[in-house]
Amino acid sequence: MRHRLQITVMLGGPSAEREVSLRSGKAVASALQSLGHTVRELDPRDENWSLPEGTDVVFLALHGTYGEDGTIQQQLDEIGVPYTGCGAEASRVAFDKVRTKQKLLEVGVPTAPFEVIRSASAQWPRGWQPPVVLKPVRQGSSVGLQFVNQVDQWPAALAESLRFDSEVLLEERVVGRETTVGILDGQALPVVEVRPKKGGYDYQNKYTAGATDYFCPAPFDASITARVQSAGLRAFHAVGGRDYARVDVMVRSDGEPVVLEVNTLPGMTATSLLPKAAEAAGISYEALCQKMVDLALRRADYSNLGSRSD
Repeated sequence: MRHRLQITVMLGGPSAEREVSLRSGKAVASALQSLGHTVRELDPRDENWSLPEGTDVVFLALHGTYGEDGTIQQQLDEIGVPYTGCGAEASRVAFDKVRTKQKLLEVGVPTAPFEVIRSASAQWPRGWQPPVVLKPVRQGSSVGLQFVNQVDQWPAALAESLRFDSEVLLEERVVGRETTVGILDGQALPVVEVRPKKGGYDYQNKYTAGATDYFCPAPFDASITARVQSAGLRAFHAVGGRDYARVDVMVRSDGEPVVLEVNTLPGMTATSLLPKAAEAAGISYEALCQKMVDLALRRADYSNLGSRSD
């Protein structure tokens, strides 16, 4: 019999991804309530928050800084309350795109060539040819993402990307098919391919209904699918991931996977990719949310939580 739990969903928060987090959290809360749990929502707009009394587990539906960078994870570790998703150190590593790339390179996971830019007055870097991509080193959901297709676009794109962080990752713009690999309980889910109808998979195309076509399972042959899933799993382990995550992977025309980043608290909205991958694997949205909770409780060894069973 499923245990009825007191679950606190943390959503919103102070980051640039607040609105998406609110949507993720509302969807999660609704799903968990439909399963019979007592669910309360907590929006940590600043650090003066406290968990509702009796919380058995925290479901983290936060995105971006504070929620996804290890800060909230460390605070919950100190309180001693189990929470969904990756731990504090893995969150810190994965949220920093440069540290992630260093971890990938250490274990031989393919990733795009890069360098770090720290000044808005930096000139076009020697030895590079467009197209390139600029990304704030510590942001998510494509916040501050800039595509530079010719050199004269560089100053404006760099200035825009630096609005969101003091360091910007300059990266080869990999030409190929854009995919993502959901990881759940040590297994790679079916690959999702994303095809924006216009432009790249930026913030607008990511969160505007109808702006992007999704294919899951992605239409690759079995050998390429296996390579993409393997790259995703290896990247997940390289950053020290646990329970679940989503790994973004470009696939070159020859089938080579190129890992872009690891998302330790992937979106859980109606358009989000991890729920799409789970659905293709036969896991409903409600079952996915329950599984995430179960993984957190398994880690906390909450075997005596049956006093409030249905």
